[in-house]
Amino acid sequence: MKTSVFFCLALVLAILSAGCSSTPQSRIKKNQAAFSSYPAEVRSDIERGQVRVGFTPEQTRLALGDPDRVLTRTSDAGVSEVWIYRENKPRLGLGLGLGFGGGSVGTGVGVSASGREFPDERVRVIFTAGRVSAVEQISP
Repeated sequence: MKTSVFFCLALVLAILSAGCSSTPQSRIKKNQAAFSSYPAEVRSDIERGQVRVGFTPEQTRLALGDPDRVLTRTSDAGVSEVWIYRENKPRLGLGLGLGFGGGSVGTGVGVSASGREFPDERVRVIFTAGRVSAVEQISP
């Protein structure tokens, strides 16, 4: 039983640590040469985690990180790529169980750690011809 509880706790910690996201500062540090080549106003936006129309995919990744989902949108205006960023907050659930049957008693412990089933969208970034053509902020 102690081994099972220890294993569950170790698994929860591993899942939670894997879910930690990077920051603009950590992404800038990894890509300092590219970041330094941008104009001052672009660098300022990236440092604040902001994206604006005209940004390249590389600049967007520095500001926001990798998207959670990528869609291709086809319309009468042409083809665009949509990057979706979600608000993924870790959740922790704990369940305990006790069962009786046939003269014996069984117990169980269940632990889960995951994002919500339907995580909230936070930002959509639309690219047309390799540049940000629109940024949609989703209100809470």
